Amino acid sequence: MTVIRSRRSGLPRDDCPVVVTVGTFDGVHRGHWRVLEEVCERASARGGRSVLVTFDPHPLRVVRPEAAPPLLTTPDEKKAVLASSRLDYLVFLAFTPELREFSPRRFVDEVLVRRLGMSHLVIGYDHGFGRGRSGDVNTLRAIAAERGFQLDVVQAVQSGPAAVSSSSIRRALLEGRLADANRWLGRPYSLSGTVVRGDGRGQDLGFPTANLHVAGTDKLIPAQGIYACFATVPQGRFMGALHIGERPTFPDASASVEVHLLDFNADLCGQTIHVDMIEYLRPVVAFASAAALADQMRGDVAHTRKLLERRLFPVPVT
Repeated sequence: MTVIRSRRSGLPRDDCPVVVTVGTFDGVHRGHWRVLEEVCERASARGGRSVLVTFDPHPLRVVRPEAAPPLLTTPDEKKAVLASSRLDYLVFLAFTPELREFSPRRFVDEVLVRRLGMSHLVIGYDHGFGRGRSGDVNTLRAIAAERGFQLDVVQAVQSGPAAVSSSSIRRALLEGRLADANRWLGRPYSLSGTVVRGDGRGQDLGFPTANLHVAGTDKLIPAQGIYACFATVPQGRFMGALHIGERPTFPDASASVEVHLLDFNADLCGQTIHVDMIEYLRPVVAFASAAALADQMRGDVAHTRKLLERRLFPVPVT
């Protein structure tokens, strides 16, 4: 997959068919994957190129900053998730005040047709685009008929009575419903950050933690709680117990995102950690003493180990 960050398309100019989809694709969830599968299938059948056009920053950061949602996937995370797809090109289009003013027809003509050479467009059922999101599926059907490209509309992936969506996943994460969010994403929700020096309270309690500075203020931090996770560090992948939120047992302590890695003992300060959140364990509560908190942490670690050992790669049966 080739990643393009430019006002110019960067796609080869030849007669190869170009099958495109476009959208924010925040989270790259199961509904998004269905659209991407359709794009790749259509491109493969026609001997063409498959292309996803997405935006950086999120359009609402420019259109209505006060309403812009926290991100499920940063641009780097989106690239990493999509690396396992069959896409030929991932195009990050800078969403600028100028682009915000494009009408639906101008966006199709200048960006999709002229820059990318699009011959086939695949979109989700609820796609909105152009100035004020004035364009929709019916708009695209009319433009496709005028411009002579093919249009396919992919229906929603359902989860019970509702469609899987980025907004429903954000809501689940902020409510502590990690199992729902992970099911709709089709993978564990993740956080990445640089380890910074903490106040050492975890070490004093017998459970040293790596304190994460989560890069970028736009990333969604899930609800306060203790979570079982897998953490990938330079030394490898380890089971972990993740704390998000306040530390009410110590009134002078600030909120934190910190992870205790099981069976690990090394200084990670300055290193980058990637955390895959697997299961919600319990809420954050105040304890009567540091000793009582340490007892609870022993239970959290034992619970984490029991949960995650079942998820490790199985040993082949010979």
